[in-house]
Amino acid sequence: MWREIQGCNNWENLLDPLHPLLRREIIRYGEFVTACYKAFDLDPNSSRFLNCKYGKKRMLSEVGMPDSGYQVVKYIYASPADVIQNYYNPSPSSCSSRWIGFIAVSDDEATRRLGRRDIVVTFRGTVTSQEWVANLMSSLTPARLDPHDPRPEVKVEQGFLSLYTSEETSKFGVGSCREQVLSEIWRLLRKHKGEKMSLTMGGHSMGSALGVLVAYDVAELGLNRLGGREDEESVIPVAVFSFGGPRVGNLGFKKRCEELGVRVLRITNVNDPITKLPGVLFNNDNNNNNKIRVSNLGFSCYAHVGVELLLDFFSVQNPSCVHDLGSYINCLLNHSNNKINHSNSNEGFGIGFRNDQKILTDLVGKGREWMLSSHNTINVLPGVFAAAGNHHAVLGWVSGDLINSWGSKCINVGSKSNVLFFALRSYMSSVAN
Repeated sequence: MWREIQGCNNWENLLDPLHPLLRREIIRYGEFVTACYKAFDLDPNSSRFLNCKYGKKRMLSEVGMPDSGYQVVKYIYASPADVIQNYYNPSPSSCSSRWIGFIAVSDDEATRRLGRRDIVVTFRGTVTSQEWVANLMSSLTPARLDPHDPRPEVKVEQGFLSLYTSEETSKFGVGSCREQVLSEIWRLLRKHKGEKMSLTMGGHSMGSALGVLVAYDVAELGLNRLGGREDEESVIPVAVFSFGGPRVGNLGFKKRCEELGVRVLRITNVNDPITKLPGVLFNNDNNNNNKIRVSNLGFSCYAHVGVELLLDFFSVQNPSCVHDLGSYINCLLNHSNNKINHSNSNEGFGIGFRNDQKILTDLVGKGREWMLSSHNTINVLPGVFAAAGNHHAVLGWVSGDLINSWGSKCINVGSKSNVLFFALRSYMSSVAN
């Protein structure tokens, strides 16, 4: 059964209704991602600022998961592209790598219970200003992760690829996120050779994109094919549990992931705008539904990878909950007897009435209010404030598809600006739908 839970049949007959074992596993992997947020040190006065608060041996215990049955074996750090590094860290000796996740492996007892040795690679979502800027670099670029077969038609979002492949430039650098992850996965695969194994990626938001890139990279390089054989016992299943994840690449990327057997379960909220990004206008879904004629763009269109498990939750008192990982997990926890709780209210979890125009107005208004009250220095594209007041003009200012250079112009972005970004992008998503 564990292979079905890992998506060997693309979760066929397990999603509607949601199988209780799959639901439990989704929540379990979601808790690993939550651990990334809990362990990330955001105290600027701390010696561990922007790193993990705890050592590997006690990390899971410190975040409330002492009985997880997994051992953390590797911390993962990521750096943005040089153009972003140079702006935020003008000193060549400064370190721009940030702790972004960890790799854990099931212990012997958990392995017996699960039926295989499970290697988990977990990434948090966007937190720092550099990461937000990287997220806005929404142009598609060839992945070229296999040096022997570059496959120029396989393209991914530039910002995500930058975080995954960029190296730390200082002498204290730990290598790129990619180098760290692949080397540790290869070490673990050799260590546990001969056992039944699974490779599971978990991530939220930007972390979901990184998880998909890792899964593709592992499969493209053939690291999960022991001895080069293609039988079920020799191919280690590679699965991604994506929470509120954006689109990662183009149609060529999607097709290649499918060819390689990469399984992605996208847990999404119908009200979450991040899951509609990037490619609000130019995406394969719009092309298939004839909403916007983009067929001539071919492989320039963004496309989601994998199978979707669609949730529906919203709160008027807390609009940002639509993208909050804790809200995703709570919705799944409240999912009892394989039935979504139907509600007649316009807030809460489950399927309920939604006044979309009111939601959009509230989001844009709240984002503009918090942006204007911020004490941080903001230097973004001219006209954003005016666009926030007239949200029919927003699309012209912030479409990542049309303004690929925005990532290099958004500087000094403070934490409160994230709210405006979220609000404006929410409106953009509604326009596309």
